[in-house]
Amino acid sequence: MSGLSDSQLDTPYREGGWKVRQVVHHVPDSHINCYVRFKLALTEDWPTIKPYDEGAWANLPDSRLPVEVSLQLIAALHGRWVALLEALSEDDFQKGYVHPEMGRQNLAQVLALYDWHSRHHTAHITSLRARQGW
Repeated sequence: MSGLSDSQLDTPYREGGWKVRQVVHHVPDSHINCYVRFKLALTEDWPTIKPYDEGAWANLPDSRLPVEVSLQLIAALHGRWVALLEALSEDDFQKGYVHPEMGRQNLAQVLALYDWHSRHHTAHITSLRARQGW
């Protein structure tokens, strides 16, 4: 979030949307949950995972911290996650979990979803920066 002021970080990326700061904190929240789900899927037989309320999490006090905290967290988390992913076999990617709302998901599907998820939220921020001339 190089070069953004606190005022800019506290700007919603769209009308009624989360503030940039909340989006930045949301990504590691989401990816931490997914990382744990991966580990559950690799160590249990199709466990049922617990969803979480993303909107409620985005309004907790830690979502008002400086974004650098979450940028460091996501870098460390992705370091661990990539090491895990690189060690998996093709068979491992067919393991998965049961999401109470979305059903059975194998790890290959989940990985593709979270790759998209990161890019989706990055685009929210980069498009706001472009629109605002930041």
